[in-house]
Amino acid sequence: MQKIVTGIDVGTHQVKVVIARRPDNPREAPQILGTGYAESRGMKQGYVISVPDVARSIAAAVAQASRAAQVKVRRAYVGVGGVGLDEAFSRGETVVERGDSEITSRDIPRALSAAEGALAPSSTLNRKVIHTIPLRYSVDGMRVMGKSPIGMKGQRISVETFFITCLERHVHDLVSAVEEAGIEVEDIAASPLAASFVALNKMQKRVGCVLVNIGSETLSIIVFEDSIPMSVRVFPVGGTDITNDLALGLRISPEEAEQLKSGAVLGSTYPKRKIDDLISKRVSDMFKLVEAHLKKIGKNELLPAGVILSGGGSSVHTMSDLAKAVLHLPSRFAMLSEGTNSRVELKDGSWAVAYGLTIWGFTQGSGFENQEGGGARDALQAAWRWFKKFLP
Repeated sequence: MQKIVTGIDVGTHQVKVVIARRPDNPREAPQILGTGYAESRGMKQGYVISVPDVARSIAAAVAQASRAAQVKVRRAYVGVGGVGLDEAFSRGETVVERGDSEITSRDIPRALSAAEGALAPSSTLNRKVIHTIPLRYSVDGMRVMGKSPIGMKGQRISVETFFITCLERHVHDLVSAVEEAGIEVEDIAASPLAASFVALNKMQKRVGCVLVNIGSETLSIIVFEDSIPMSVRVFPVGGTDITNDLALGLRISPEEAEQLKSGAVLGSTYPKRKIDDLISKRVSDMFKLVEAHLKKIGKNELLPAGVILSGGGSSVHTMSDLAKAVLHLPSRFAMLSEGTNSRVELKDGSWAVAYGLTIWGFTQGSGFENQEGGGARDALQAAWRWFKKFLP
């Protein structure tokens, strides 16, 4: 029984699609069967501004990946990004269900549901909660240290919770575009979270790090500590801003500026120092936004695994050095690891979201392209598997 998952990353610059097969060994990365990409049309800063245009871009990328993988794609997991992505925090409490006061797996979702109900109205107005992540548990007011509360005894359980939200309209339009392309959306995941599945290793997540994904018109970050995602943010800046600065500063076309930015032009007649200064100023400003957010959450200069860079906009050769200089943290580029016998090599971190979405699909246990027919998903079990990944 072959089980295959498709991940679709709808970016402002490109739509990327990865089709992967679940490995026989659960410790191995999925085997990539095929990839596809197409120029994005109808997107701005991660927002859908034209559903038909986005649908055509998705259809083209999916068709390319399908030909490479020799698989017909019917369902997919889709990444949600853009400046509409945001975070919210709250605390929920519930009475332990069992008469003997033992906490069971049934109590956790009820506590998390109470936390969602306690969110401030401003955090939920016109917004959809797409991820619910428990940060810390308490039993009868006492902090649970280093373990799941399951099996403990008490009268009340409370949980401090991290929510990732997105504008409802954006989610609706994105799903509509995918469906118009003839693909059923099996589930959605926040793009920064999806990228973290393949761009970060266990050690980096455990000791603390920030994954910085630089796209065409957005820069997204997700912060990990103690193996738990604890903050997410998207800024309306990206690689296109660097290109525009070069075009204006050197009075050249955007196409030539893009080549200069990526280092594709050798022996350029433009002063190297001026090129470097223009790039450095813009990139430094971008990382200052990251620095301000880390200060806000109390993690500035306090993430031992440092900064991990991904996304198509991170290809500027000085990017890592500038991140290190501005943030005063170690910095490196994400290294994606394909599964054994993968037919395709992912050459850079710009594929992190699409590939990470296949991991999300396998983790959720559904969305398989199965020649023997699909199976129904038990939503509660799938949700609990998700919660367990982030139990302290």
